[in-house]
Amino acid sequence: MQIDQDKCISCQLCIPYCPMEAINVEETSGVTIDLYECVECSICRHAGVCPTDALQQQELHWPRSLRRDFSDPLFTHSGTGVPGRGTEEMKTNEVTGRIPPGRAGIAAEIGRPGTGTSFGDVQKVARAVAQLPVRFEPDNPVYHLMRDPDTGDLREDVLDERVLSAIVEFSVPIEGVEEALNSLRRVSEDIDTVFSVALAARAGEDGAVPATEAAQRAGMQVSINGKVNVGLGRPRAGEVQS
Repeated sequence: MQIDQDKCISCQLCIPYCPMEAINVEETSGVTIDLYECVECSICRHAGVCPTDALQQQELHWPRSLRRDFSDPLFTHSGTGVPGRGTEEMKTNEVTGRIPPGRAGIAAEIGRPGTGTSFGDVQKVARAVAQLPVRFEPDNPVYHLMRDPDTGDLREDVLDERVLSAIVEFSVPIEGVEEALNSLRRVSEDIDTVFSVALAARAGEDGAVPATEAAQRAGMQVSINGKVNVGLGRPRAGEVQS
């Protein structure tokens, strides 16, 4: 995002809308945007508060265009056809059937509005779990940036790009949940942003959820506001996976 200085009247109405605090007031140059911190979310422009239409979206080229792909909630991600971060995560499993019996889905979200993240940090997380018997979700946009899913390495030309957040999404056998969560805990100490983890798994016929027990053994408290899907949707054909 750029500011047309010929139009800007330094009213500063746009400043509160920037989730990355990238819009600043300079004594000599007026209102400016820190292009390093800007993640091209366009929230300042979408807010429609600029009285002179001074906020202008410049033409974005690769790899900076990834900032918009992952951060603008109104922009459809080219790789997945879904807006924003471009992932349905695992919340629709009762319909999609992504997570078969015997496996658990884990989504590690790196970054949040106000802090953001870089793909360099995203790669650290992907590398940490790639050492385990994981299956990365191919419909996740981070997967589209992987040059080697076996190692978790991303394309080198994207590592310095910043976004509001990105999700590393994968599944593991139930017996591998504890090890995966421990790996995420260790790598979280090596990244410079906030970090959250979502865990999804099917309940057994007896109502037990072994994945949550594994999370507790890994020292993680399962949130009381977790989502429970009762299976009203119809899983897609070919749900059972090896």
